Amino acid sequence: MYKLLSTLLLTLTLNARAPMSQHFYDFEAKNIQGKTISMSQYKGKVILVVNVASECGFTPQYEGLEKLYKTYHPQGLEILAFPCNQFGEQEPGSAEEIQKFCSSKFSVTFPLFEKIDVNGENTHPLYVFLKKEATGFLGTESIKWNFTKFLVNKEGKVIERYGSATKPEKIAKDIEKLLQ
Repeated sequence: MYKLLSTLLLTLTLNARAPMSQHFYDFEAKNIQGKTISMSQYKGKVILVVNVASECGFTPQYEGLEKLYKTYHPQGLEILAFPCNQFGEQEPGSAEEIQKFCSSKFSVTFPLFEKIDVNGENTHPLYVFLKKEATGFLGTESIKWNFTKFLVNKEGKVIERYGSATKPEKIAKDIEKLLQ
């Protein structure tokens, strides 16, 4: 009896510690208008997820992201932009201000989401998942700065993580491969 209880307790302990299997499509986030969006609506699409900011040295990447979106969206690309104010407080605006900035300055047409945290105890669950699936330099999980990008294939698998300095046009070939 004791051995049976010990085995059962060990099994329960190990199962409790085992990470729950999650998939990109299991998550949801609020868009910039506050509506909850399920990532499952992007099934079968190639997805580029980016944490963005309006007052960052990398902010001009919005232009490259929009160009990618206009070029590849008809073939199945989605770009999901998540404003974040964790790096130098470079995204201080409200949802309305962020949306207005993106549309007026860069003519952004891809989906924008509500401002989130990508690091720390309030990290959005989608970013917890993305960072575990594709670690950064030397296996680190934390996001180092704005405009870190995650490329997700049509099956919802995180394929690649790109640092802030990687310009959107440098990702085009990887996107093309996944769209085929």
